[in-house]
Amino acid sequence: MNAPQTTRRDFLKAGAAFAGVSILPQGILAAQGRPGANDKINHAIIGVGGMGSGHVGMVLGDPQAKLVAVCDVRRSRREEQAARAVQAGHPCKPYLDFMEMIDNEDIDVVHVVTPPHWHALQNIYALNAGCDVWGEKPMTRTIAEGERVAEAVHRNGRVFRLNTWFRLYGEFYGLGTTVDPVARLVRNGLLGWPLTVRVSAHTGFDWKTKMWMGAIGLPPEPVPEDLDYDRWLGPAPWKPYTEHRASGHFRGYWDYDGGGLADMGQHYLDPVQYILNKDDTSPVEIEANAPWPQHPDAVGLWGQVHMTYADGCKIILESCDWGGEETKGKPYIEGPEGKIYQGFRTEPASLATAVKFLPEMEPMIRDFNVSVRTRRKFGLNEMNGNRSNLLVHLANCAIRLGRKLHFDPVALRFINDPEANRLAEQPMRAPWCLL
Repeated sequence: MNAPQTTRRDFLKAGAAFAGVSILPQGILAAQGRPGANDKINHAIIGVGGMGSGHVGMVLGDPQAKLVAVCDVRRSRREEQAARAVQAGHPCKPYLDFMEMIDNEDIDVVHVVTPPHWHALQNIYALNAGCDVWGEKPMTRTIAEGERVAEAVHRNGRVFRLNTWFRLYGEFYGLGTTVDPVARLVRNGLLGWPLTVRVSAHTGFDWKTKMWMGAIGLPPEPVPEDLDYDRWLGPAPWKPYTEHRASGHFRGYWDYDGGGLADMGQHYLDPVQYILNKDDTSPVEIEANAPWPQHPDAVGLWGQVHMTYADGCKIILESCDWGGEETKGKPYIEGPEGKIYQGFRTEPASLATAVKFLPEMEPMIRDFNVSVRTRRKFGLNEMNGNRSNLLVHLANCAIRLGRKLHFDPVALRFINDPEANRLAEQPMRAPWCLL
């Protein structure tokens, strides 16, 4: 399918290996052939648990796709999902080791559907191997990891899709409309400037704060026979196994994710970034109201986070699980000339009807197959996706540190704040490291 035939596997065998990640000369795989108009696109999926099994279903349901491999650290999962694909007519093999899978199979697109502490390493390994990537949210676990993934996309000439969709299509939760009408009102100045956006249960957005809290003091448990727990931990610090830690509740532990804010953050905040036209910048001040000190391992409660851009635009997050209710009764988005409430109720009311007279938003690619075949950027990609990824991490850094933070949106680091920058760029457990 890909020309020339001695492609990824041969190049990878020729590459050196260090810290579990293949090193290849810059650009050696960037000129790989893309699928022809009549070729099916070969997919492989890393992580086939709850979310990953949904990715399996998406690939099996796409007439342009072929599922050639799945990978999971739980034997039962990888064997079950491979058998499901084979039964559907796909030549799918199960793998324990994602590197072995990528090295051995002819893959066009790798889906990374693992806990976020694995996202950066697996994204970069796939990109270095000449594959395009369909990544899950949050894009990465730290600020520095997001930078490295974006660099790998560009270095290897690949295309990247981040799997959150509200800037692309679909009604946006409690807003009562898609994102485009709101963006058109904002971009054409009908609400005035600067704007304040409130993201809370009061404006239609549940942060799942209590759902994804870590547990403190659980006794160690035996590791299940079909789980390779050391591979599950990977680059994360070693901690004794508990079912709570290594199940879907991984979201409640700082080593792997960032609670409900990281679970829902890119869903909720990427559309805000798009509406405000902030795809090329980030807030400069971030301040949180939360219990402090936060536990070093288990994600806990928080109340509000205020994130302010250099031009005065502000995003207010409220969990509604701790502290006051400063967003209750207030609009989702507000400017000096107008407001938009949950259900797309506007003040003045004429704003809702004015949309049809405004210019359409610039079109974007909403079908990843088109990006793979044409090499054109997907609508939510490594650049704008990393900016909304930053919003999640900026908020969590402020929650963990308990004070106002100042951020440089160009250098992508906190200003004169070594403690905050240690959260932005965290070490990995040996032998894993970012290259």
